[in-house]
Amino acid sequence: MTEPSSAQGAKPEDPPSRSVTGPPLNARGARLNRRGLETRARVIRTAIDMLADSEHGGEASANLIAKRAGVTWGTVQHQFGGVDGLWAVVLEELGSQGDMLPWKETDDGSVAERMSRIVDALWSGLDSPPGRAVATLRSLLPRNTAELTETHPRTAEQLNLWDRRWRRAYARAFRGLVVDAYRLERVRHLLPAAVHGLYLEQRLSTWTDIDEARAVLAESIAGYLDPGTGSTGRPRAASE
Repeated sequence: MTEPSSAQGAKPEDPPSRSVTGPPLNARGARLNRRGLETRARVIRTAIDMLADSEHGGEASANLIAKRAGVTWGTVQHQFGGVDGLWAVVLEELGSQGDMLPWKETDDGSVAERMSRIVDALWSGLDSPPGRAVATLRSLLPRNTAELTETHPRTAEQLNLWDRRWRRAYARAFRGLVVDAYRLERVRHLLPAAVHGLYLEQRLSTWTDIDEARAVLAESIAGYLDPGTGSTGRPRAASE
């Protein structure tokens, strides 16, 4: 059987969205035996490795992942229900591998200090195997969220969970500080995209000083969130 393309999305017979937490089940809701569990783990591990190592999404298609894992596409359908179920389980596994932000380090200090740590944490995440895997996977999915929800409902649900985790981690990073809520929310939308843009830029031929750009990004956002500080995060002098 052939893998449905990203444009086609999940097949109509794919199972409805359901939690992939708890004991692993196959696409029909039955518990897996030891061999089934081993096969499932191998497919997930292969998918993550290939997504993390792929420079272009086409090199990590679900069909190729099945071949590299030594299983048929029918096995993937039996285990996960199809491409949508596979991507959903991969995202859940990646999401279980650590906190989105190191909260013990980011929820202390001034706005400028915390923002610098958040930018560094987001950068480190993008530069890690899980971060690269998620970025590649997102490149395989429809860009329009309405189309994504229609064609890949379980994957969309997991991506929504990732966004909720980011919201919680971001809010926690500013605990104890008095920051304008409206500006804080606007920055929440900007940060991942801005850091990702710089990350992509440093992978290209560029004359941009990426380290300097990251520092300016953190300082500029801190200045926006806390107008009482200058671009370096230090309190403004009376003459400024």
